[in-house]
Amino acid sequence: MDTSKPWRFKIGHYLDDFENPIGRNLNIGLCLLIFISSGIFVAQTYELSPDVLKTLSFIDYSILVLFAIEYAIRLICAEEPVKFIFSFFALIDLLAIAPLFFGFFDVRFFRIFRWFRLLRLIRFFRLEISIFNIKAEDTIILSRIALILFTIIFIYSGLIYQVEHTVNPNVFHNFLDALYFAVVTMTTVGFGDQIPISYPGKIVTLMMILTGIAIIPWQLGDLVRQFIKTSNKKEIDCPQCGLAFHEQDAQFCKRCGTSLQPKS
Repeated sequence: MDTSKPWRFKIGHYLDDFENPIGRNLNIGLCLLIFISSGIFVAQTYELSPDVLKTLSFIDYSILVLFAIEYAIRLICAEEPVKFIFSFFALIDLLAIAPLFFGFFDVRFFRIFRWFRLLRLIRFFRLEISIFNIKAEDTIILSRIALILFTIIFIYSGLIYQVEHTVNPNVFHNFLDALYFAVVTMTTVGFGDQIPISYPGKIVTLMMILTGIAIIPWQLGDLVRQFIKTSNKKEIDCPQCGLAFHEQDAQFCKRCGTSLQPKS
């Protein structure tokens, strides 16, 4: 990091530098707060005691304030504030703190988009799952696919719950009802046991169907291709560059060309 830069650029560097332990731990903490906030949103769709609801609301408001402080710090520390405001993550961050300014519609479920910061963190964890033959080098790809699918379903579940719960509470009573409807609709199963009655609900349903047709098969196809690709590899460390995984019939390292055959 350039020590000649102003202090605000140094702070901004720590916020986005995932190679630095400070920045890495800070963003892991933010991801945990997003997880807690999303869990609170789901929990509050169920019938809980007033004391529990009050406690959850206090925790969620505290998290909201922390997100607002984080956004303000990132804006102050940005080298190009205007460019920062219109960047993808900044728009998501701004949407995450929108309830501070617009309380008439709960958009907390959009905070789940911020989980995509995890993709920049996963490469630091040497995750290997032997039962599925998932190697560390495949973690980022598989995580991206899983996050996209989970995020899409979660967002649509929250959205249909928000637009239908007040006008159709018997059908969309809690988040599980909304989640069930989202999965059934996006996979185009369409049992018909749950039907939106509001115009916004019908528009959201159309968006679900189109998303299910366009994105889910594409992501599942990537997932299957990755599993096939992984199953065709074997663990052989290259003696020159250290690359650990190669094709089953590989005789030379695909990175540096060094022979993988043991010397006689």
